[in-house]
Amino acid sequence: MGSINIKSICCIGAGYVGGPTMAVIADNCPEIKITIVDLNKERIAQWNSNDLNKIPVFEPGLKEIVKKVRNKNLFFSTDVPKAISNADMIFISVNTPTKTKGIGAGRASDISWVEACTRQVAKYAVGETIVVEKSTIPVKTAEAIKSILMSCSKEDEQSKTSFSVLSNPEFLAEGTAINDLQNPDRILIGGDDPESIDALKNIYLNWVPENQVITTNLWSSELSKLTANAFLAQRISSINSISALCEVTGANIEEVKKAIGLDSRIGSKFLNAGPGFGGSCFKKDLLNLTYLCEHFGLPEVSKYWEQVISINNWQQYRIYKTVINKLFGNVNKKKIVILGFSFKSDTNDTRESPAILICKYLLNEGADLLIHDPKVEKNQVEFELRNVGIDNNLNWIFTKNLDGIFDNADAILVLTEWGIYKEINWKSVNKVLRNPSWLFDTRRIIDPDKVNDCEFNFWQVGRGNDL
Repeated sequence: MGSINIKSICCIGAGYVGGPTMAVIADNCPEIKITIVDLNKERIAQWNSNDLNKIPVFEPGLKEIVKKVRNKNLFFSTDVPKAISNADMIFISVNTPTKTKGIGAGRASDISWVEACTRQVAKYAVGETIVVEKSTIPVKTAEAIKSILMSCSKEDEQSKTSFSVLSNPEFLAEGTAINDLQNPDRILIGGDDPESIDALKNIYLNWVPENQVITTNLWSSELSKLTANAFLAQRISSINSISALCEVTGANIEEVKKAIGLDSRIGSKFLNAGPGFGGSCFKKDLLNLTYLCEHFGLPEVSKYWEQVISINNWQQYRIYKTVINKLFGNVNKKKIVILGFSFKSDTNDTRESPAILICKYLLNEGADLLIHDPKVEKNQVEFELRNVGIDNNLNWIFTKNLDGIFDNADAILVLTEWGIYKEINWKSVNKVLRNPSWLFDTRRIIDPDKVNDCEFNFWQVGRGNDL
């Protein structure tokens, strides 16, 4: 492939990765025209909305960038063929959910959308085109992409095409995605064509120091994404397992966290005890990793990573069980206020949120839930609960307003670490609860000293009984 001057980029997929990533590239590369395409007309309409509060992805700083670059060098469209044919570089940034049937069901990644996008690229691309894997995918997916593209290459002079495939996984944390994109720890580019690698590398060099751009072969790049998420998930499960031990021994997880986090070999990041990990990647990537290990004849490695998922599920069940036990083993017709439904603060993403299963368990016990979240929409809550078998007519209400939600509540359960929950006047809340009542803090965002004078009982994850 000859030297390519990237003037136009197409990103297929207008979701949590494609939207923020392309917005930041557009902001730093004003000379490149970027078009994000998606078949979901409603989503594209939201991205094009004059009300920037209606864009489909909430990330601090994102709407400000979109306002700056939209319709200048960043465009959102449903015309996939046109965007592909005009692009020098195409990012595939579509969802890769866990398979629900067939071989590997429940663990292997479903790459059917990646394959469908690849076939569209093969059909509509013109000239020399670089195809970049941005989605989180199984190792060796690039092989399938290459095979499809090469078998569809056009040789006649009028429509001659050629392709190069690169892997450029994202390492974004939802809630801090814009900062992660503007100030990345590293940019990873995997490929076997030096000129294509340089073309993508040169885009990032507009704002990323060269020593932070790492190049590898395709397979190392694909595996690095899965491994990074597996290691991060492992740390969360590890600290959550210790939080349970703290509660029964009188230790304080914050003190344990500080002591081990100061060890330079361990570090302090991803050591916050809570209700477990969520989001679109951790569980999905762990399941995919266990499947790959078994597929390649490594069952012992697969079992090791399965335990990370098991601890995560157990932590959510343990929190639910704690609520039941503290409320005399019965929550039937009792009002429980759920504070937070997104899987973490500063994002409206509810995928695999710990709140989903905890709410399911409580609803199945007959509890009346009042669910609050400042950024999640009611239809998202309906969708997530329906997916775990909860009838939408069951006893739950959703609100974005904190006013009056605590009246006559038997319990309050903090499940997302939104800043507004730290500002709640608990002494005022204390006056309207139905006693005896409980406040359960699964995110450790409430200062115990601020609730000492309250009549309600207080439980905090990782907090020993003698504290």
